[in-house]
Amino acid sequence: MTPQGWKQVKPSPRKSALVTGGAVRLGRAIALELARGGFDIAVNYHRSAAAARETVADIERLGARAVRIQADVARPTEARRLVGETVRRLGRLDLLVNNAGIFRRTPWSTVTPAEFDRFLAVNVKGAFFCAQAAARVMGRRGGRIINLADVGGRRAWAGYIPYGVSKAGVIMLTRGLAAALAPRIQVNAVAPGAVLLPDGFPKETQARLEAKIPMGRLGDPADVAAAVRFFATCPDYITGQVLYVDGGATAV
Repeated sequence: MTPQGWKQVKPSPRKSALVTGGAVRLGRAIALELARGGFDIAVNYHRSAAAARETVADIERLGARAVRIQADVARPTEARRLVGETVRRLGRLDLLVNNAGIFRRTPWSTVTPAEFDRFLAVNVKGAFFCAQAAARVMGRRGGRIINLADVGGRRAWAGYIPYGVSKAGVIMLTRGLAAALAPRIQVNAVAPGAVLLPDGFPKETQARLEAKIPMGRLGDPADVAAAVRFFATCPDYITGQVLYVDGGATAV
């Protein structure tokens, strides 16, 4: 039910979205959800070529156009090429979802400068330079940018310091871009909580983790994808916001 005075923006079937890291995991779920919502999709990938082909095929089965584009978003020249290729192949760019990122445990005592730089390059610089390129091609028509942050950008995890620092940077990047690009482009962020755990994650540890979440369960990629779709279609008066999709974990 739509509240009185709340006008939802319905995407035209001709609108297009670029999802970085869109071949696997959360990126795949986001790409499919946006396709269901009427967007044509550019699926960016770095190394997951086979998964990208599969995701593109699944999007096409939903009735949307889809292309796959290889690029390492940590390299500004490739980020710009990625955006340009999206426009060339889909005709326009209305929505950028900065989903590409790296996540892994990094005990603080063994972190190397190269490791720290890589987290910042992919998770923060990649999002910034993709946004910079996207804003330039969105032109007067405007558009939307959605960044994938994380509850780790708000809560301190001793074993994931470079990751947490990078995601805190994504939150501030979202606010800064929202101020810089208004009113033409809206910029928001979705911050997932515990959604996809690493393979082999101990069941006992998972049980303790779920017990700390008010909703009593881990999140599902569909939960995150729905939040992205909300920002893709919500009123344009919403910008600079961070939506935590964490089952209430950051509320307690």
